[in-house]
This record gives sequence, structure tokens and C-alpha cells, in this order.
Amino acid sequence: MNELPRTRPVTGHDAETLRVFRRVDTWIFDLDNTLYPRSTNLFLQVDTRIRDYVQRLLKLGPAEAHEIQKDYYRRYGTTLRGLMDEHGVAPDDFLEFVHNIDHSVVAPDPVLADAIDRLAGRKFIFTNGSRAHAEKVAERLGVTNHFEDIFDIVDSKLMPKPNPQTYDRFIAATGINPSSAAMFEDLSRNLEAPSALGMITALVVPAGIGEVFHEDWEVEGRDAAHVRFLTDDLGSFLNKVLAAIAA
Repeated sequence: MNELPRTRPVTGHDAETLRVFRRVDTWIFDLDNTLYPRSTNLFLQVDTRIRDYVQRLLKLGPAEAHEIQKDYYRRYGTTLRGLMDEHGVAPDDFLEFVHNIDHSVVAPDPVLADAIDRLAGRKFIFTNGSRAHAEKVAERLGVTNHFEDIFDIVDSKLMPKPNPQTYDRFIAATGINPSSAAMFEDLSRNLEAPSALGMITALVVPAGIGEVFHEDWEVEGRDAAHVRFLTDDLGSFLNKVLAAIAA
């Protein structure tokens, strides 16, 4: 059953409002810029590697490669999907190249790790990135053992979020009940399908968005009806959820 439409997401996070999470038995987390703060600029490393890959593949200058990269990202969900559809790129080489980065910039997050550990039910990482990349990030954060599984871009048959088929594949693979699930994301557009499926949705955005967002469209939809909750601190938010559930 879908949530009632709203005009603005909930930001106050009072205990009564957060008790809606009592129905949740499955917790689904995006990876990049969600489980770790965007301010670490880890994904900026990936972003730069993607531009370099496009530049090398299409024999373009940096500015032209960047323009194509972002155009594909916006239209297809990932640059990889655009490169596959328009240039026949094989995914393995791309994924290995763009995720060859320095993961040490991600600091352990004991507050987040403890909160995720205490969430009752099944827990998944659901990412448009690769499993290897997700495993390295999870290890750095200290949450490796807190998740049942990672559902990555290969598991989604290389069809990225926000394509509705990708969420259907995730549900089929995991056997979850969407009406008792919650999903946490940093992009509003990736929460539209989960909301339509009946999931509780939470958008994770940094406090200083002007300083850390790289594309204007990435902040669009913060007030959309499909965004149920809005937070700039995932660990703190989950602790409030846990307190509300226990009350």
C-alpha cells in the first residue's frame, strides 16, 4: 500500500512521525553519497575516472568527454548504460577502470555502523556501482557484516536505478515485501519507484549542498511527494528511528 501523498518531506523527525518505521522489516541503502558523506569526495574520484574513460574511448577533449558523460548519466541512469547502448561498451572493463580509486578517504563510522547493526530485519546495499566497490566502502565504514547482501549493477542486468525494472529485479532476487521496506538514497529520482511500490523513502542530502553537489539536477526533487523523509545525517537519523521504534 502506498503512502498518502505529501507536499513536503518530513524533516523534524519527531518520535510519533518516525513510528511509521515500526512496520519495516527490510532496510535498503544506496551506497555512494548515502552510506558515506558526499563531502568525502570519494565519488568525485569515480566521476573523474568515468570522464577519463569516455575521453579515451571516444578520443575527445576533457570538456567534450565531461559533457557526454553527464548527458548519459542523466538520460540513462549511469554513464555506463549510455556507453553500452550507444557505443557497445563491454561493462567489465569500464567497471574495473572507474572503481580503481583510493577508498582510504572513507573514514570508519562507528555511529552509523552501530545503528545499522541494531536495525531489526534484513539489510541490503542496492547500488548502481560494482560489488567490489561496495565491499571496499563497507569495509572502510565498518559495516561489512551488517548487510545480508549487496545488489549491484551486474545483479540488475546492467540496468541502473531509477529504471523501474531494476527495482523489480531487486525484489525478485531478494523476495522482500516492498510495503514493509524502507529505502535510503541521495538522489530523489531513485526514490520515485520505491515510493510507488509502497516503501518508506528517505533522502540523504548534505547540509552544505551548494559546496558539494556537482550537478544542479541532483538536488531536484527534494520536496517531491515520493520523498517521505529528508536528512543530512544518516547515522543520527537511524538512531532517532531506533528510539521511535522502541518507544
